Amino acid sequence: MDAVSLIPQFGGALYTLAAFVVALSVIVAVHEYGHYIVGRWSGIQAEVFSIGFGPVLWSRTDRRGTRWQVAALPFGGYVKFLGDADAASAGPDQDVMDAAAQDPAQLRRTMHGAPLWARAATVVAGPLFNFVLSIVVFAGIFMFQGEPRDPLTVGEIHVLPGGAYDLRPGDEILGLGGVPLPGDEGGNWDALVDQLRDGGPVIYDIRREGSVQSVEGPHPFPALVSQVAPRSAAMDAGLRGGDVIVAIDEAPISSFDDLKTAVEGGNGRAMLLSVWRDGGMIDLTLAPRRTDEPQEGGGFVTNWRIGVIGGMAFEPATRTAAPGAALLGGVAQTWRIVESSLSGLWHMVTGAISTCNISGPVGIAETSGAMAAQGAQSFIWFIAVLSTAVGLLNLFPIPVLDGGHLLFHLYEAVVGRPPSDGALRILMATGLALILTLMLFAVANDLIFC
Repeated sequence: MDAVSLIPQFGGALYTLAAFVVALSVIVAVHEYGHYIVGRWSGIQAEVFSIGFGPVLWSRTDRRGTRWQVAALPFGGYVKFLGDADAASAGPDQDVMDAAAQDPAQLRRTMHGAPLWARAATVVAGPLFNFVLSIVVFAGIFMFQGEPRDPLTVGEIHVLPGGAYDLRPGDEILGLGGVPLPGDEGGNWDALVDQLRDGGPVIYDIRREGSVQSVEGPHPFPALVSQVAPRSAAMDAGLRGGDVIVAIDEAPISSFDDLKTAVEGGNGRAMLLSVWRDGGMIDLTLAPRRTDEPQEGGGFVTNWRIGVIGGMAFEPATRTAAPGAALLGGVAQTWRIVESSLSGLWHMVTGAISTCNISGPVGIAETSGAMAAQGAQSFIWFIAVLSTAVGLLNLFPIPVLDGGHLLFHLYEAVVGRPPSDGALRILMATGLALILTLMLFAVANDLIFC
């Protein structure tokens, strides 16, 4: 292999690394700013606010005496408060604390001399700000996307194989083949679509310019790829958004349900996909992968998946979402991520699902690059998802993490004194060893086992 042939791979690796660094830096900055600003509001002096570790590339000291800096290794960050022995707040700097003890006002400004409530609030603020970032981003995306009009109205129509249809933008969809669409009072989309399995054109009952009529249109849910999941069989095979899968192993596919049935029934065998792309046909081969999927009622179901998200034959026309509804949607989406993450962890511990669901830095970096390649909105959505995961992880009661510090504060609240310096050193070393072990396991998943 010559050097020229390595350029695309090298460029792709740089793109993936850049996307990962951007995503992680945003999340770390928000997390650490939560610690910083709540600490400041609580009367605790921040000495250093750092994005990254190692040699300092840039720094500036503000009027409050806090040094803001960017360091050479952009894979984390920290806030070092007055009186901390190190960036992890593992214990007090005894020389600083002894000097501050001579001045009650100065002692109050240290992390270890502040009241318990101030220290606990400062610690919990980091994860809390991660959740707030996720909620705000999700709400913003919901507002930007809008919500489908009622009744369902045709917006942009996708170009699909099979020629032109009579369906037009602005048509209000009243039913399919004489069957009314399911409404707010109930109804079942799946039962309605089950009637459309012959693969031919579908009769849409519409209202157009005040007139009710019937026109021909494509299957409402064709085997259209609207999005490709990162690190999936579809992405590895080269499927793209906008592709339409028209056959699997030469058997015609007329809807996304047909695609799902064929993939699930294949038991993981390699499949030949006939794909319509930009007016032409190409063939792609891929093998579905076993995927553990969270369920709304809790738990997981394992299915064969190729890693594509379907879409309608047309984009529904939208209206601006109300801020309150978008915010509630952001909260609900963040909670779903927390709930499914905790459920997934429990099911991995009990052996119900594969530990391959744990991704390390390599997997997260690959996902960052893949989401960035699919567009700004996908990348921003991924940042919000990752922010929720980082906030949740930091609340685990493991020494070194914020949850471990909160556990120490709880001990102090109950016993009346903090853990001894010796106990803290042992617990922090144990916590660090546990985190490093989990990280090595996740990296092994990324590179070897999964």
